[in-house]
Amino acid sequence: MSERPGGGVVAAARALAGAGLVDAFGHVSERVGDVALITPAVPMAAVGSADELVELPLGELDELPAGAPKEAWIHWAIYRRRPEVGSICRGQPASPLAVAAVADELPAVLGQGAIAGAPVPVYRDSRLVRDRGRAIELAEVLGDAPSLIMRGNGALATASTPGRAMARLYLLERSAETWLRAAAVAEPRPLDAGEVEAWQSAGEELLERLWLYLSA
Repeated sequence: MSERPGGGVVAAARALAGAGLVDAFGHVSERVGDVALITPAVPMAAVGSADELVELPLGELDELPAGAPKEAWIHWAIYRRRPEVGSICRGQPASPLAVAAVADELPAVLGQGAIAGAPVPVYRDSRLVRDRGRAIELAEVLGDAPSLIMRGNGALATASTPGRAMARLYLLERSAETWLRAAAVAEPRPLDAGEVEAWQSAGEELLERLWLYLSA
């Protein structure tokens, strides 16, 4: 039996809260045909069922639907630019925020960190992304990367499913924490291209296993 649409979004929202990757703010979405199902403007731990999710149209849009978080424009812009993306998790992991205060990107110094991005770009404007134009700009900075750090405003991760997007955001936090610890001692040495390719080739398998761990 297939999972009810939106069930993975609810599970990922709860896991984000449980892992401390969100506080009062954050959102999760999943592409379902020509719409995205997105968590409402409430703390992730308060999302109780798929019935509470908001349908976000992915066609031309002038205003957000009622109940959607005001930064839902981010999800709209990324889905439109990246047709392969199936889900987006947006949170406030602490270590990427610290990295963005001192660097313009996050190199991978941890094997699993390469799955979060190598490097992970930083969107430099710290203001909330609550309009269509700024969301399109953010999506352009993300480019083809799997994750993005938003200076002074959190981070996001993309994936094929909500669980894998949540797991990728978890790896972004670990990657950033490792980089910060290394940078406190000496200049960090990023993984080379061959190492990055090897880790990324196993990415889907490892993200799924990590999701099973984080959602247990």
